[in-house]
Formats: sequence, structure tokens, C-alpha cells
Amino acid sequence: MKYAKRIDPGSKVKLKNEDPSESAGLSKEEGSAKLAELAAKIAELQELMSATSDHAFLVAFQGMDTAGKDGAINKILSYVNVQSARVQAFKVPTPIELAHDFLWRVHAVTPACGGMTIFNRSHYEDVLVVRVHNIVPEEVWKRRYDHINNFEALIADSRTTIIKFFLHISKDEQEQRLLDREKDPTKSWKLSVGDWKEREFWDDYQEAYQDALERCSTDQAPWHIIPANHKWFRDLAVAEVIYEAMKPFEKGWRDKLAALGATAKADIQAFKAGETAKPTS
Repeated sequence: MKYAKRIDPGSKVKLKNEDPSESAGLSKEEGSAKLAELAAKIAELQELMSATSDHAFLVAFQGMDTAGKDGAINKILSYVNVQSARVQAFKVPTPIELAHDFLWRVHAVTPACGGMTIFNRSHYEDVLVVRVHNIVPEEVWKRRYDHINNFEALIADSRTTIIKFFLHISKDEQEQRLLDREKDPTKSWKLSVGDWKEREFWDDYQEAYQDALERCSTDQAPWHIIPANHKWFRDLAVAEVIYEAMKPFEKGWRDKLAALGATAKADIQAFKAGETAKPTS
């Protein structure tokens, strides 16, 4: 079963029709067992990807405050090799970044072949926050959809697989998570009055997300809606998408490594034979 909803290019998106509490009829225990299986497979595939250095993976997370971006990313880092994986967070642009085009800071941190980069928020902030809060004129942010699509096509053509996740939670679930933060001293550092203020723009953000999902879900860089009210199901859905994106490359990766291994073995045998043939003094 597909746990995430893939947005087909040209399709319409109505987030109110997507159930953020979906769990595919699984219990938490069943979901955790399935995740463990997928995690082991992803770890193996990532090792092959890193060893061949033929492809890169870019995984981008977007979602409302408390949607679980940090949690989902931490879960991925628990089963991938962090030597070839890194996280890039996008905060308020610096003055230097603002002096460049909006994709300048993004392109600089895309993954090289053999690596996986996980975006905590992304270039989509420039058609979300800037739109909701009127930071730039409408004629500016509307043009950015095409810029984003062209940018993603460029890096996809450069052997980078792009996976984009929208973590979908309900407004009630967000409120509960904000309240839980206030009660948990270990999460007090996350507290911000801004989170409560942003709730006033909930409907505006939903509309902005719908447009971004519709305008920027392409064959090369599709969006996936992840039901995120249940954290365990969120992690399972994310892992399934990542695994299915990596699986088609497995045979090619294994064949290349087998060929490299055969060449290396032949070189070693030739070297040993040469050493054996050397005359002794």
C-alpha cells in the first residue's frame, strides 16, 4: 500500500480532503515493524549509492509549525549513514542571501553525487511565507513557481533524485502540540509566541501550500503529502517513499561495484604475480 499521496503533475490539491490522521489501518506496533524493515533496506541502498557516487538524493521537508519536520529528519538520520548524509536548514535569509536571487543559497547546498542532503524547510519558503505575509509583490512570487521548476529540472538532470514531502497535520493537532511543548521542559527552547501568531494565517498557508503542490509537482520532482498527525505513521510513509525512489537504482549500483571489485581483484592478482616473478638476489 502507498502510505503517502503522490501529487501527479497537473492535478488539483484540496488539503481539506486529505486526512492527516490516516494510518492505513495499522497499529503503531505494526507500523514500527514495517518501518524497521524499510530502514534496513534504505541503509543498504544508501551504502551502495555512496560507494558508486553516481547519483545524489535531495529530500525536502515542508509543513506547518509542529508538523514534525525535525522529528521526521531525526528518524531518517537514525537509519542512514551520516557520513554521506547531511541536513540543511533554511532560516530567515541573511543580508548577503537577500542580495542574490532567491535560489542562490539553495543551489550552493544541493548534494553532490554519492550524497544525500535533507532540507529542513526549503526554497518553497519563497512562495509560502513571502506570499502569506506580503514580503514581496504577488507578481514576484508568482514567477517563482517556474523558476523553481526549472531549478529542480536542472539538478534532476544532473543525476539528483528529488523527493519532496509536505507533512500534513490538522489545526487541532497543531494546537495540542503547541500546548504539549509548554508543559515539557525539555522542549521549552522551541517555544515561540510567533507559532501562535502564525496560526491566525492557517487558511492562508493552506491555500499557499495547495498552489505550491499543484504548480511544482513534476515528474522529475513530485510532491508527496504525508499524513502527519500520527508521528509513527509519518515516519513509515516517509521511509516508504525514500525506499521506492532508491530501489530502481539498486541493480545498476551493484553491477558497477561488482565490476569495480573484479577489476581491483585482477590488479591485485597481477601485482602479486609480478612480485612472485621477481628474481631473488
